[in-house]
Amino acid sequence: MTAALPFASTDDAPGPVRRSRAERQAIVLDTAERLFSGRSSRSVGMDELVRETGLGKMTVYRLFKSKDDLVGAYLARKAATVLAFIDAELIRLEGDPRAALLSVVDAVERDVTRTGFRGCPFNNVSSEYDDPQHPARSAAADYKFELYGRLERLAEAIVPGGGEDLAAQIHLIIDGMYLSGGLLGPDGPAAHGRQLAERLIALATSAAATD
Repeated sequence: MTAALPFASTDDAPGPVRRSRAERQAIVLDTAERLFSGRSSRSVGMDELVRETGLGKMTVYRLFKSKDDLVGAYLARKAATVLAFIDAELIRLEGDPRAALLSVVDAVERDVTRTGFRGCPFNNVSSEYDDPQHPARSAAADYKFELYGRLERLAEAIVPGGGEDLAAQIHLIIDGMYLSGGLLGPDGPAAHGRQLAERLIALATSAAATD
């Protein structure tokens, strides 16, 4: 998705458009997202990406000193967007941790069943790089850690003392939905993630009640 930027001029002979650093970063990251999600990060060279941004090469490299840094920034921005959505849902459903936990699974189901879904970007991109210290691997791991932390807090509110196990199980469901949805489509096992999550929550709460 390309950011909408103002190109209006105050006279009939407009000069170069002056953009803030944030606007230039948004253009580069939006372009990277479009190209990386359509193909893969490894198949997109920096020369192509620079051309697609419409910015100068030096401008792009002042923002991101290497392609590795750009790939990491792309995933970090995506992680921030996803986590912000989840946090908004947690605020909206404050006081009902079960509904909040299931809302995360529902959001994943909507994502994996949408037209054009090609798998989890964090898994797809990070799997292209072997070095565990690569910015893409680090960004993906940070996202998974942050997601698990939110799941664990909700699960602990549902099953005090048993949140760690329940959160791990829900996290595995989410990863499985992304993998299955990318390979088998919206009508495959990914469509059953919500049902499985509900069953695991019911089992966990039932076990806690009998302890």
